[in-house]
Amino acid sequence: MTGFTVDPWDPGYAAALAVENLSEMGSTSAELILDVERPVADWKPVTPGAGFTAPDTLLVADGVRRIDARVWVHDPDAPMPVPGIAASYAAGIVRCGPGGADLAAIQVNRTLISASPHTPEVRTTHATYQPGRAADASFEELSLALQRQVTQLEVDLAVRHRSHGDDLLLVDGPLRGRTHLPRTVGYIKTHHTAYLPPAQSAVVGALTAGQRTPVFLMGTSWRRHAWYVRLPVQSRAPWAGVARCEASADLDPAQVVNLADEVALALPPLAGVDYKDPRAPQNLVPIGGLEKLLRHHLGDGRLLYRALRTAAGG
Repeated sequence: MTGFTVDPWDPGYAAALAVENLSEMGSTSAELILDVERPVADWKPVTPGAGFTAPDTLLVADGVRRIDARVWVHDPDAPMPVPGIAASYAAGIVRCGPGGADLAAIQVNRTLISASPHTPEVRTTHATYQPGRAADASFEELSLALQRQVTQLEVDLAVRHRSHGDDLLLVDGPLRGRTHLPRTVGYIKTHHTAYLPPAQSAVVGALTAGQRTPVFLMGTSWRRHAWYVRLPVQSRAPWAGVARCEASADLDPAQVVNLADEVALALPPLAGVDYKDPRAPQNLVPIGGLEKLLRHHLGDGRLLYRALRTAAGG
């Protein structure tokens, strides 16, 4: 056996397991309640029971964003122009069922964000940018304000296109800002923080395809239920094929366990394949296809940049 393992993700992306030091796995300041589903001493891989089935309809929601230009907003109440961003963003919903997958919705928005109350609507020859407000002029806050708009658009589309049945909504990324949506699970592909103590982290490493960890409750700046699930993968790299799932902290344990089993059954058939996707298998086929389509719908960034320059008169 060779003395190293190649991470299955394309090197152009961060590794799926992005920790600074594997020996430090388990160190975290997060609140952890590990005995939600079973006692801590009894943690082991969970295989969904025979009585569980995948949901008839799985809705997959995702959003993308792009900064088209850095801008300066001329504010009569400020001694100098206020920095901002002009951005395009889009969200979409894919409906997956027994007959395959189809696109349920796509929406593209444009926004001009700054901390100024005088942020204008900007009309260009190719798009109109609606004014948005940030708490301050830092780029971090401008970026957060943009992400809040992306998240809200995902929520709006999800509410608009959900049926009245038992569909399950999977959102790409953390569930924050969407915990109020019923039967909704956040799906995280990349692991920047090792939340679990060493003994429970070892259970993650022992998962086989289609298995999950027991459900636990964790809190950082917000609280949610969580569990890890492994998708089909050939690699022996640490946590290869492992994704983290999140559900609302307001659900009772039985509801979360049912959701976790449904997700563990629903995800493996949707796993990405490495010869098509550099982030396989965690980048699910519907997510990869939707991201590509959404980025196409954002339009030509260079064209929009030139249109913004023209609209600004420079």
